[in-house]
Amino acid sequence: MSGNVGDSLFPEEGAGEVFARPGASPSPLADRLRPRTLEEAVGQRHLLRPGGVLDMIIRSKEPVSMILRGPPGTGKTTLARLIARYAGARFIEFSAVLSGVKDIREAVARAKEAIRREGRRTVLFVDEIHRFNKAQQDAFLPHMESGTIVLIGATTENPSFEVNAALLSRTRVFTLEPLDEDDIITLLDRALADDERGLGGMGLRLDADGMRWIARYAEGDARRALSLLELAGRIAAARSGDDRGGIDVELLHSAAQKALLYDKSGEEHFNLISALHKSIRGSDVDASLYWAARMLDAGEDPLYLLRRLVRIALEDIGLADPRSLALARDAMETYRLLGSPEGDLAVAEAVVYLALAPKSNALYTAFDAARDDVRSRPNLPVPKTIRDAPTRLMKDEGYGKGYVYNPDDPEGAMAQEYFPENLRGRRYYHPTAEGEEREIRSRLQKWLDGRRRARGKR
Repeated sequence: MSGNVGDSLFPEEGAGEVFARPGASPSPLADRLRPRTLEEAVGQRHLLRPGGVLDMIIRSKEPVSMILRGPPGTGKTTLARLIARYAGARFIEFSAVLSGVKDIREAVARAKEAIRREGRRTVLFVDEIHRFNKAQQDAFLPHMESGTIVLIGATTENPSFEVNAALLSRTRVFTLEPLDEDDIITLLDRALADDERGLGGMGLRLDADGMRWIARYAEGDARRALSLLELAGRIAAARSGDDRGGIDVELLHSAAQKALLYDKSGEEHFNLISALHKSIRGSDVDASLYWAARMLDAGEDPLYLLRRLVRIALEDIGLADPRSLALARDAMETYRLLGSPEGDLAVAEAVVYLALAPKSNALYTAFDAARDDVRSRPNLPVPKTIRDAPTRLMKDEGYGKGYVYNPDDPEGAMAQEYFPENLRGRRYYHPTAEGEEREIRSRLQKWLDGRRRARGKR
């Protein structure tokens, strides 16, 4: 098989894992400290508490195919390994980023051989399963149905969007949550105390403030927390003098290279742009600035943000403040002229203005309502009165007959019908009392009252 695929035969319960070979680099701390039993597992209480659904599945020793969805470092791989360990099954792991259908075929062949020779099932763990295309995902289906493999897929994305329906129908989906700070501190304590698998032999000192700093930095990601502790521990151990082995917040801050949780093509991208849009719609200027700054600092294309701001000006503000559209477009042109970082202020200015602008979706809903009528009745004839009549034949057929020219007869123009026959009396636009729509509403009401009077005189 390719080097992208790993195959493990787990030792009996209680036996130690082998994490390093003579002459080889030791595994990272996060890998060495993977829980070997359910009792060692940290977090995911909603699934792993006694009587919880995953607790029962694992202890039953009868694994089922599933999708584990959750942020990085929440234990997806660990749970897959525990499921295989408790079931006494073989464990084959590969990444969808590096593997293909050929690897799937080889893994299935090995699973069939394991059943034939040993009577053992195989848990096939596919990390980032959402990266597989539909054909690759479909390749698992017959082997899941035949019982050749138990498929466990891991994904950071929403399976509803990224995993095909046929595969979803044959699996259970479990959502893993970020670990809380107390869970992270439990892992840090364990790492500092464990002489065999952790850093217990290094004589490191980390006080409560440092523990809490790492727990906040980790943002629920156990791997991130343990990786920082390991790096800080190496730096501290290399120090000379009285402070050798001491880890303080200053050292942690210098060791940490913050990586924002962000994927410009994944679910988090849509979560953050949704947060920005809803904060502006809710007129919370400070939250709006936070989400905009977070996306920009994570590497989002400012022009994407600016396009969304133009959309917000149209959808959520509309004619309550017509200047909002011009300002959003001006911000886009300003950014194109200046680029980053100076042009980022144009984004901030537009965000603040839109957040504080009066809100109205009356224009948006009016146009939607008009479109609904167009789509349900796409071919209603234009009233002959308001048709143009460029030829004699058209005039003879009554095109334009009776049309009232507004400057000549404003009252007659009010009384005139402009809708197709089947839509007479339709109202789409209902301006609010917000911002400049208050004046628009007043003008509209005067026109409606005038039309009522004009038609009453006919």
